[in-house]
Amino acid sequence: MKNSNFQHPSKDIVESKGTILRGKTICLCLTGSVAVISAPIIARQLMRLGAEVICVMSKAAAELINPALMEWATGNPIITKLTGAVEHVYLAGERPRGVGKADLILVCPATANTISKIANGIDDTPVTTVVSTAFGSSLPIVIVPAMHESMYNHPILAKNEKRLRKAGLDILAPRISEGKAKIAKIDDVIDRVIDLLVAKKDLEGKKVLITAGPTREAIDSVRFVSNRSSGRMGIELAKEASARGADVLLIAGKCMVKIPEYIKTLHVVSTEDFIKTVKDELAYNSYDFFISAAAISDYKPVEYIEGKISSDNVQSLQVNMMLTPKIIDVARRKDYNLFILGFKAETNVSKSELINRAYERLKKSEIDMIVANDIGRDDIGFASKDNEVFIIDKLKHITHVEKNTKRYIASKIIDAALEAYRIKDL
Repeated sequence: MKNSNFQHPSKDIVESKGTILRGKTICLCLTGSVAVISAPIIARQLMRLGAEVICVMSKAAAELINPALMEWATGNPIITKLTGAVEHVYLAGERPRGVGKADLILVCPATANTISKIANGIDDTPVTTVVSTAFGSSLPIVIVPAMHESMYNHPILAKNEKRLRKAGLDILAPRISEGKAKIAKIDDVIDRVIDLLVAKKDLEGKKVLITAGPTREAIDSVRFVSNRSSGRMGIELAKEASARGADVLLIAGKCMVKIPEYIKTLHVVSTEDFIKTVKDELAYNSYDFFISAAAISDYKPVEYIEGKISSDNVQSLQVNMMLTPKIIDVARRKDYNLFILGFKAETNVSKSELINRAYERLKKSEIDMIVANDIGRDDIGFASKDNEVFIIDKLKHITHVEKNTKRYIASKIIDAALEAYRIKDL
């Protein structure tokens, strides 16, 4: 007899990486591509962000991986065939929201066969029937193709994909490599789910300028001074603003994190490059928000030496440094009406000191809002996917966002900025 107190061990990971998908149910539909081996990872990543995952498998998918593996991964029974319980209606039908009702259908991986069946209204597998039912109840549907490149290049498949996009389905383009149209990167799949389920469309019609990543200040033609910034926080802010409908331009240094192709990006290197690009953008374009998340160097070498300094001839190297301009100061002088949000990073300070230093910078630079964070902590530092911040406005109202994923932090920063922007606009 089953113990009513039994807790499936897979449920232990729920919300271990954040709560951004709390209360959301994802119907993960699997088809017969070898990329189905990524399915347990995708399911568990969604669960770590708070989602409930219910898996539907075609017969071809079940021949590639055992449904028991997906039951272990999700902690839920797997649907491999439709019965008198009308599972497709229960999951995707037009009925009141409740336990088991899906918020989004994710077909990942999707074969050429399944894509073409969906495009032509053919319902002969549990997956295609669930998707057809979702069509009728207007649920968001994401298709993630995976197949050989020659199959993906089939003109009929291209026509079917175009038909599905026109019908409102979201299709994540595959990565073309080694003669294959490979499944999109897992992080991109997760981001798209977040975009469709969580992001509000409250930035439509707004233009947002964002900086991200480190600067590199040249010593000679080979060597430079830089910092450990990955650029992740700025990139997550760009993704969040874009998902909310904003027209986003990202100015990025040498980031260690991949920038999505859909984010319009200008690549720069030095502090001087950042400043010139921001000045040009503010001079020739009208922006509503400037979010300065890049780790701009406070100092740069006084002298740049052409060529490579030879270690054979120079036994001791002294590099004199000079202070660089604050990019938020430059932006404020360029546009006194622009809503500017800056960042203040400190190490080895108390929370109160961190907040005070950030607020002093806000006042000195005459900006609208500032985000303070402690980059000295290993668990939320430059290389981490997580952060913990204090958001401070002109009146020194403080919003503490506890440790969470940088995407979640980005959503809270945008929330706070929008609220302050509306108040300023009154």
